[in-house]
Amino acid sequence: MTITAFKALHQRHQAEHLARHGTRLAERQEDSFDLTLYAVEGFYAETWRSRSEEHILFIHVFQKPAGLGDYLRLVQLPVGL
Repeated sequence: MTITAFKALHQRHQAEHLARHGTRLAERQEDSFDLTLYAVEGFYAETWRSRSEEHILFIHVFQKPAGLGDYLRLVQLPVGL
């Protein structure tokens, strides 16, 4: 799936796609939010949740490596990548 097609999906479908096809790379906290970074088919997606909540408030999607700045020290690449 392209980043454009992913962005066109409803947030619920984006979350389902991340669960099926995304690779969880890292998690971090910012203010009162829990953020999770995924790599998926040539782009990255970052889910935002209120601390300790399951409901996703927002999914930020990007391709440029500059968006990874806050995660670089946290990323654990799977063996073989």
